[in-house]
Amino acid sequence: MVTGERWDEQDEGVLRLPSGRLVRGRGLRRPLDAGAPVPSYGVYLLGHRPPEFPWTSRWLSWPDFRLPKDRAEARETLREAWERAAEERVEIACGGGRGRTGTALACLAVLDGVPPGEAVAYVRERYDRRAVETPWQHRYVRRFGERL
Repeated sequence: MVTGERWDEQDEGVLRLPSGRLVRGRGLRRPLDAGAPVPSYGVYLLGHRPPEFPWTSRWLSWPDFRLPKDRAEARETLREAWERAAEERVEIACGGGRGRTGTALACLAVLDGVPPGEAVAYVRERYDRRAVETPWQHRYVRRFGERL
């Protein structure tokens, strides 16, 4: 586990939350560049179990263009990722790195204090302008804040 080491804010896909936590979003279809820093903890949002990674990871069953299969597990997983991001290199990733990843990053922003109605815009401005792809993903982020 890589604790105490943080992402470089200038690296591709790294999002700074208001608290200063840094989280990397990524699309798994784009392999990591040689020598790129690796996470200490990864959350993988896929409709099928991903391959094993050489770092601690958690799979969240989340089909493409949809929402997590188990909302309670998603909340727990994202809260753990947010907590770990205070001291560890946390990566959130799906296939393309936009819809599911953007939705999860927006939920982390909500956990970090961004108002739920502003979290999608926050992530689009600072991570990817096309993050959070569907109306139901937008609603999920807004409702995520209702259960804090």
